[in-house]
Amino acid sequence: MNITDWVHSLAGFFIILSLALGVEASPLFHHQYWLYFTLFVGANLLQFGFSKFCPLALILKALGVPEKRC
Repeated sequence: MNITDWVHSLAGFFIILSLALGVEASPLFHHQYWLYFTLFVGANLLQFGFSKFCPLALILKALGVPEKRC
């Protein structure tokens, strides 16, 4: 997996997790404030679309995840 794959996978995971924890109909419901985390992830994805800057991509690059597929 390359950086783009990791970013999309982690963003999707965090959105699903925060919705499961923040929506009252969910059996995993904890508190509605988890929906702010969903907003945060979505806002980061939106700003990446305009600026091409992704903090998670910088972290993954520092951890040695390849940028391109071999």
